[in-house]
Amino acid sequence: MSLFEELGGEAAVDAAVDVFYRHVLADERIAHWFEDVDMERQASKQKAFMTMAFGGPHHYTGLDMRKGHTHLVARGLNDLHFDAVVENLVTSLNELEVAPDKVAQVVALVETLRDDVLSRTPAPATEA
Repeated sequence: MSLFEELGGEAAVDAAVDVFYRHVLADERIAHWFEDVDMERQASKQKAFMTMAFGGPHHYTGLDMRKGHTHLVARGLNDLHFDAVVENLVTSLNELEVAPDKVAQVVALVETLRDDVLSRTPAPATEA
């Protein structure tokens, strides 16, 4: 079973995105990034992306994470902002009573996007 199905499918992703953006827009650390954004369109893209990323039906047609965020990195997007987004996502999932192990899976998946969102080359793997 995919993470998408384990989370509750389309209805669960839709609810999570709606709650998530409510928190994001109230967070003074990151709300300014969304001042000139069509939030209905943004939420729709986010729902499609999360559905795809969690193993659900693939209807995402947006840019890849690096291309989609390059203009924001040029304006100063950094790890502190990424951390705030993750924090708001966790808060949203907890508010929706998502099981802690599923929240951890979502966070792990989101963390795999950090280097692309922030337009940097990932650190080389270290050998043990």
